[in-house]
Amino acid sequence: MRNSVMVTAAAAALAAVAPAPAAGQLFFYNPEIRTGPVEPSDPIVGEPLPGATPAEQRANLLWNLRAAMNVAALQCQPAAPVHGAPAPNDYMRAAPNYNGFIAHHAGELAAAYQVLGKYFLRTNGPKGAALFDQYSTRTYNGFSTTSVYGFCQVATADLKSGLRVPKGQLVPFAVAHMRELRSSLAPAADRPLVYNPYLVQLAPLPNLAEQCWNGSDELLVQCGGTGTTTSDKRKKRRG
Repeated sequence: MRNSVMVTAAAAALAAVAPAPAAGQLFFYNPEIRTGPVEPSDPIVGEPLPGATPAEQRANLLWNLRAAMNVAALQCQPAAPVHGAPAPNDYMRAAPNYNGFIAHHAGELAAAYQVLGKYFLRTNGPKGAALFDQYSTRTYNGFSTTSVYGFCQVATADLKSGLRVPKGQLVPFAVAHMRELRSSLAPAADRPLVYNPYLVQLAPLPNLAEQCWNGSDELLVQCGGTGTTTSDKRKKRRG
């Protein structure tokens, strides 16, 4: 009885120490990442397109979003399992969610590709196709980073939420999420956990003195429990 009381108290203390984790997948505390909508013409979106029309700027925004999601599918794969344990990042589902995202928004993404191809032909003539390929390569490389933890946290969350976006509404989604995708490329580290003894609330322990317990490991009345002395129990049994 005394041992179980002490174990219960220790468990309660540990529960009080542990702060509530953030909603993010890869950090205990979410890193500070700038959010907020962007205009399709905002330089933060990606490669500048001189002389682009509003429709071409929207296509550029969508193609940058597609590039970010593709890089996430490649870079945010599960880490190798250790001794047969489940892969720690498996729940992020970057690759399958990317495949679903591309299939779900195939119409808008294909239209963006066509608009961008025509832009490069319109502004560069016969060299437009080659310049479009170079633009695409730079766009994809712009989301590649060795400090991928913040990016993976944001991008895989956007992949999941992007699956719920109705077809034909991908531009507003890109407007709402491009800033955080770009901001997440900056290296980020978890804040250290700070021990605060005032957060620890120990469960009250009973008096553990030997004279406070009877032969059945019951806390006696005089020590705050409900148990009777051994001699009292024996008297009852004899009676």
